[in-house]
Amino acid sequence: MHRAFLPQHEHDVGLPAFFGEYRPLQGTIGRLEILQPLLCYRVLEIRFERQSMSQQLQRISHSWDDVNRTNPGEKPAKEDDSSLLDAYSQAVIKAAERVSPSVVNISVRQQSEGRNRGHRAGSGSGFIFTPDGFVLTNSHVVHQASQVEVTLSDGRQFAAQKVGDDPDTDLAVVWINAPNLIPVTFGDSQTIRVGQLVIAIGNPYGFQCTVTAGVVSALGRSLRSNSGRLMDNIIQTDAALNPGNSGGPLVTSQGEVIGINTAVILPAQGLCFAIGVNTAKFVAGRLIRDGKIRRSYIGVGGENVPVHRRLVRFHQLPVESGVLVVSVEEQSPAQKAGLEQGDLIVGYAESPITGIDDLHRLLTEERLGLRAPMTILRGTEKRLIWITPEEPSRGNLE
Repeated sequence: MHRAFLPQHEHDVGLPAFFGEYRPLQGTIGRLEILQPLLCYRVLEIRFERQSMSQQLQRISHSWDDVNRTNPGEKPAKEDDSSLLDAYSQAVIKAAERVSPSVVNISVRQQSEGRNRGHRAGSGSGFIFTPDGFVLTNSHVVHQASQVEVTLSDGRQFAAQKVGDDPDTDLAVVWINAPNLIPVTFGDSQTIRVGQLVIAIGNPYGFQCTVTAGVVSALGRSLRSNSGRLMDNIIQTDAALNPGNSGGPLVTSQGEVIGINTAVILPAQGLCFAIGVNTAKFVAGRLIRDGKIRRSYIGVGGENVPVHRRLVRFHQLPVESGVLVVSVEEQSPAQKAGLEQGDLIVGYAESPITGIDDLHRLLTEERLGLRAPMTILRGTEKRLIWITPEEPSRGNLE
């Protein structure tokens, strides 16, 4: 009978020690004395449960407070967004302030021939990259210009002398004799990453620079130049190029030049391109030294065509397309080597040739005067001829 009042719950362990020794009593009074400590225990247990529930509700309330703080509609989130926007703005402002004094406006006049004989005017941008007055810009800005004038960001104007231009890379160098020039700082176009913040700066009007910001959209693009050659390692960005910004610098948030703005595809929105600064440094150095970029020349005109699958399997060719020779210039290295119209070039200097661009990449300055093997298909016959590239005396595709 008395065991029914003994502790049965795990929380009841130690209850007799807490309320004193248990002593069985007789009668109604004894039963009430036994129930009293148990009722007190239940009251304490209920109070404990209520306290635990209040603590849990307090934790939940704190959690909702944390969630509300991350809500964009709350004031703290606005402050965080404002700080981020301020940091973005400050990065663009500092880069623009650092580079803008070096960005120049270039005005050109071209002598036109024929029925529309006269002078044509044009303009573009450029930037000073040496303290002694060398300015880098696009070849299409100053190509065939009879007069070049450079306007600095402070309004000073100087007549410029064209040092050299390279239509194959759309780069050119002009020189001005001016004091107190501020050159840009070159970066490394091999270290940039897709998604990186970039700023395009130009000086289309000669009195104030224009600034647009964006990110690097893609790397390693290829773009066809005005000469027909393919330019490799082109940077694609969504930083808009305003009219007259061709030749201006593309810079990082630290103000280092990583590219030269060269083109924008008008039918497509947000497709802007820049030449990598590593290419520009090489080309600019050669233009200052030699006034031109030396390349190999073999004297053929060609087009890309597929190779018949039977010929590919029979001769075990590593390519399925090649360059069909459509013309051979007189007294050219190709004619001296015995190359004929209708031959199909599939290899040169132990490298496969799938198209004209592959041949362009191999015909560099290092190949000048070096005798190299060329693999051709004449009809169904595979032949190997030896050819020695020369330096072109005038513009040639190959």
